[in-house]
Amino acid sequence: MSATPTIALIGASGHGRRHRQNIAALGDRVRLVALGEVQPMFGEELPVYDDHRLLLAEHKPDYVVICTPPHTHLGIALDAVHAGADLLLEKPPVLDVAAHERLSAALAATGRRCQVGFQALGSPTLPALAALDLGELRHIAVAGAWWRPLSYWTRSPWSGRRAVDGALVNPFAHALMQALAIGGVRPPWTLELERFRSRDIEVEDTAALRLTPAEGPVVTVAVTLASTEFIAGDITVTGTRGTAHVVYPEDRLDGAVLPGRVSLLENLLSGDPLLAPLSRTLPFTTLAEQIMAAPDPVPLAGVAHDDGVALPGIADLVRAAAARHALLSEVGDLPCAS
Repeated sequence: MSATPTIALIGASGHGRRHRQNIAALGDRVRLVALGEVQPMFGEELPVYDDHRLLLAEHKPDYVVICTPPHTHLGIALDAVHAGADLLLEKPPVLDVAAHERLSAALAATGRRCQVGFQALGSPTLPALAALDLGELRHIAVAGAWWRPLSYWTRSPWSGRRAVDGALVNPFAHALMQALAIGGVRPPWTLELERFRSRDIEVEDTAALRLTPAEGPVVTVAVTLASTEFIAGDITVTGTRGTAHVVYPEDRLDGAVLPGRVSLLENLLSGDPLLAPLSRTLPFTTLAEQIMAAPDPVPLAGVAHDDGVALPGIADLVRAAAARHALLSEVGDLPCAS
């Protein structure tokens, strides 16, 4: 590795701009040498490549940040590790267990490292929660209610597409991964799943699941992207000796905001044990594959709201489902489209 580690960003537009800001915040600890991007980037001082393989061959970066559409992750990641780079790979890392195993084998063969961009795994709430005396964990419940406009589902060719996108595996993936990590939940499990859509899309914008593993706590998730009321992402952890509440986007535990979130990029650069190694995300990938293979979401009748559609009262149903460890259909009536 060079005296000043070099880094390349593949997928430099959209959410990639946030990664570029994070790289810039590191100052002279790293040197950004090239960008990979298929969209035109005018006035850019760094070299820009629309072929990531050419970028890797010409610059041989020590680290590569991959922020491209999920279905492209595996191919780019394999090329990068075989070119000698360690990775920060955006979530979802890959879309099925076979791809996870293939990338895992490549990491083992090359000795490279892969950090997955589940930034909630760098939250100080996780070690603080583990230090609480909650006893044996019995239930973990997630409630999230956001609103996304129509433009969210048309922002790219893969948005809202079957087997690539969806509320559970994309926007609420951080909450889902954190719940699995808190409970140490791994397969085998029994999955009960409800998927709904209030927009003309192929995936769910509203969903509930109940995951009952052979060992460990039951995980219940109720989320929506069609709510006029906002619930950031509340996780309730119930054990035999107590209950704790986490708000994962805010690093909040039982009402207190905890300092000390660890940057996943800095963690990767440090050489310390990874907080979000690919191996830790296997339960998420296993669950994501099951979700994306499930029957098509049921259409719901929403109401017009700004540039999109909202489901009246959906935040209350989300809260009730999480509180009762229930599916949405078990706590109220949803306005199914005719």
